Amino acid sequence: MDFQNALSEFGISLNSKQTEQFELYYKLLVSWNEKMNLTAITDREEVYVKHFLDSLSFVKTNPSTEDFRLIDVGTGAGFPGIPLKILYPKAHITLMDSLAKRVTFLNEVIEELSLNEEGSIEAVHSRAEDLAKDKEYREQFDYAVSRAVANLSTLSEYCLPFVKVGGVFVSYKSEKATEEVKDAKKAVFLLGGSFGEEISFILPGSDLKRTLVMIEKKSVTSSKYPRKAGMPSKNPLG
Repeated sequence: MDFQNALSEFGISLNSKQTEQFELYYKLLVSWNEKMNLTAITDREEVYVKHFLDSLSFVKTNPSTEDFRLIDVGTGAGFPGIPLKILYPKAHITLMDSLAKRVTFLNEVIEELSLNEEGSIEAVHSRAEDLAKDKEYREQFDYAVSRAVANLSTLSEYCLPFVKVGGVFVSYKSEKATEEVKDAKKAVFLLGGSFGEEISFILPGSDLKRTLVMIEKKSVTSSKYPRKAGMPSKNPLG
């Protein structure tokens, strides 16, 4: 699989610096993965397709500017936030994860890849239920994104409180999300959102089906959301 050829299907062309950043990111990921669990995928080609390319599919949402503010909720090893920061160096990105060790890894990647030269990027150790109550983060972002494995009702409660009115929550799903969308309609409405476009495609260089579910923020989210830690997953709205 030729990474540049696969990217061209997304209309993306990387410069030499960006190409080097992805290579260094891969090396750091595999190195750190030997001492802590970051990813079950370590084969170079698989990482480039299933993590890097998948993360970059965000381009299909056609962001109107390149200096947007974005929060990656439950970022794990930095997907999709770090690939998006490499692609959009002027963007202002917050990576949020509940595991301190992962945040240590993310800070190492940020430093080694010099990702703070333009725009800004930070890694924050927190749960979504707590950080979304902080006025520095609540309703401050053009985009919230998540590749986390959870149902759409739960993810919406984690993510929509971060999105400012007029912004978008983009949920990365592995296939068509019709049933999840139907089940999440009440939750999304309660949180001030409205379903927008569903963008389905085959990931270049693979036969993997992907869907980006776009949820537009229409009104301010009630201060009672998100509920206390654990509630959104144990008892999804709806």
